[in-house]
Amino acid sequence: MLDVRRMQVLRAVVTSGSVSAAATNLGYTPSAISQQLATLEREAGTPLLEKVGRGLKPTPAGVLLAERAGQIAELLSSAEVELADIRAGRTGLLRMRFFHTASVGLVPAAVAKFRAEHPEVQLDLRLQDAGLIDDLAAGESDVAIVVAGDQEPERRGVRFVHLTDDPYRVVLPKNHPMADQECIDLAQLAAEPWVNSAINTGDICGRLLQEAYASAGFTPKVALEADGTYSAQGFVAAELGVSLVPRLGLDVVHPGVVIRAVRRPEPVRRLYAAAREAIADLPATRSLLATLREAAS
Repeated sequence: MLDVRRMQVLRAVVTSGSVSAAATNLGYTPSAISQQLATLEREAGTPLLEKVGRGLKPTPAGVLLAERAGQIAELLSSAEVELADIRAGRTGLLRMRFFHTASVGLVPAAVAKFRAEHPEVQLDLRLQDAGLIDDLAAGESDVAIVVAGDQEPERRGVRFVHLTDDPYRVVLPKNHPMADQECIDLAQLAAEPWVNSAINTGDICGRLLQEAYASAGFTPKVALEADGTYSAQGFVAAELGVSLVPRLGLDVVHPGVVIRAVRRPEPVRRLYAAAREAIADLPATRSLLATLREAAS
């Protein structure tokens, strides 16, 4: 394996034309320069310099390695500049993942603000409903919006920042008998058919709803599962049932439904921004987390 530092020594000798001149320029002794060159020749397996009168001339192999040493020096210098830009938050790539309802009322506003403030930072955005924390811990993403229950999430190598608490709201058809109530006890809806109850998903949201129904003393009669919050509202508007939807997913409300608070109990999701610990303190990451907090508030 060729040593890059010895290649730079060779380059200095080729550029200056002698070992003594290179030693002066690099701050080494001539004997140290000669030792470095001898070791590099053994690594290369071929002579790199030949004597011409009182000076030295590079062999074809020496010319090649001196040229490559110059290219490596330029590449390292460029990498240092790019790294400084990343540390200062001027450029780079952030891979952000988020679940469906976060894409409705949270992520778009945060992304718009971040891009206006950091136009040179590239954002790789992707909708993802499962494995968000696992992917962060594995280094496959950088920032994610995740849901937690009552306990604050923990994972080695991942930093969590609380964004907001997201309570569920009950969605009713406009002509529902309880549509005039400002707040509805969950037990009052025990006999209703349900749309998009999500109690069988096995994730945190499913467990939250399952616990809420159990606390209210009933098991919901599920009429159907919709594939999103707005489609769930459409089925409710068609009077096929009622639904519990997180407030974050209600930025757009179907004209055929009413949204009411629910209590006894009120299911609440806790939303966090999660970032890889290795990049959490970089300026671009801190700025993205700040814009997410601002959008959530």
